[in-house]
Amino acid sequence: MTREEKSIAIEDLTAQLAGNNIVYVADISGLDAETTSNLRRACFKAGIKLEVVKNTLLEKAMEASDKEYGDLPTILKGNTSILLSDTANAPAKIIKEFRKKSDKPVLKGAFINSEIYIGDNLLDSLASLKSKEEVIGEIIGLLQSPAQRVISALLNQFKDEEVA
Repeated sequence: MTREEKSIAIEDLTAQLAGNNIVYVADISGLDAETTSNLRRACFKAGIKLEVVKNTLLEKAMEASDKEYGDLPTILKGNTSILLSDTANAPAKIIKEFRKKSDKPVLKGAFINSEIYIGDNLLDSLASLKSKEEVIGEIIGLLQSPAQRVISALLNQFKDEEVA
């Protein structure tokens, strides 16, 4: 790879990082072709972009980014792939699902809305994070609940008056 190609790759990675608040870093090495294809397909269906990257280029892209990646560059060893998503828990759920059949992918770390997570031991915690849509749904449900009770009570009151 020439110096110019590396510079273009770093610019592309920097732009991808700038456009995403959710970045997972994982090791998918050792997966056979069929499993890798299945992983890519699952990521695509979930709206996740999966890309194999060179550690040094990703590290330089993180340094060039406006975001603070903390200790995340220290985990860039061995084979590295990034999973870019709009939903915080989607990549963790995909990784967890694939781990039922094999020991890979291994979560190295994640950057989620300026929070840094390092280590495969956090996979379950990340998979259980609620998406923005789930939180909004819960809030709407909580707000609707008291109103529904009042309406129900009023309807019951009117029914009681009609019977009498």
